[in-house]
Amino acid sequence: MGRAHEVRAASMAKTAAIKSKLYSRFGKELYIAAKSGVPDPDMNLALKRKIAEAKSNQIPADVIKRAIDKAKGGSDESYDEARYEGFGPGNSTVIVDCLTDNTNRSYTNVKTAFNKCKGAKLVNAGGVSYNYENVGMFVFEYEDEEAMLDAMMEADVDVQDISVEDGEMTVKTSFQDFGKAQEAIENLIPNVEFDVCETTMLPNEYVTLTDQEDIDAYHKLMDMLNEVDDVNKIYTNAKLPE
Repeated sequence: MGRAHEVRAASMAKTAAIKSKLYSRFGKELYIAAKSGVPDPDMNLALKRKIAEAKSNQIPADVIKRAIDKAKGGSDESYDEARYEGFGPGNSTVIVDCLTDNTNRSYTNVKTAFNKCKGAKLVNAGGVSYNYENVGMFVFEYEDEEAMLDAMMEADVDVQDISVEDGEMTVKTSFQDFGKAQEAIENLIPNVEFDVCETTMLPNEYVTLTDQEDIDAYHKLMDMLNEVDDVNKIYTNAKLPE
């Protein structure tokens, strides 16, 4: 049982680390949203939307409450946004968004991760992001595409795509209309539960990694970046074999 137990323990530890990272990310984002106005979702639309996104990512209620209570308590913590772009293994591209209270630290840590992974290197701002599209993305249970399109048009939302598969609808909108789209969906489907509710960056083209050395280096890069506390989101055009 030794080896099986080690593998299972390692898998559980990795899952716990991913959850911890996700909780930390939303803790910061919820705190920032709450500090941007009144720390009450009924009076702060940005906070209301961030709570919906957190719930769609299975963030526990106590994590959400803790972040809002921290803002209510008058904490003077502040975070700056920082974006780093680079190439990953196998000519893939990577965008790293950070929320940090020390940009020098976040840059050093992100650069170290890239430097330690074969085929990876940082580039100047805009070096790879030009080939990505900033969008709003929603996934939820619903099947009436026509009703959804009508609701989006009535709300003056720039809809880029609506599709349905196995009872789940995916709606992609322009980044600028994310808030209006969420409100339109919630008005059309009261008590909707989102599986995905977020702004994201989608690559215009993907690169499939086939060389095992590239795949291993990619996993190493992602693991190292995810271990950096300041890293908030990672976007990439790399696709791995099934």
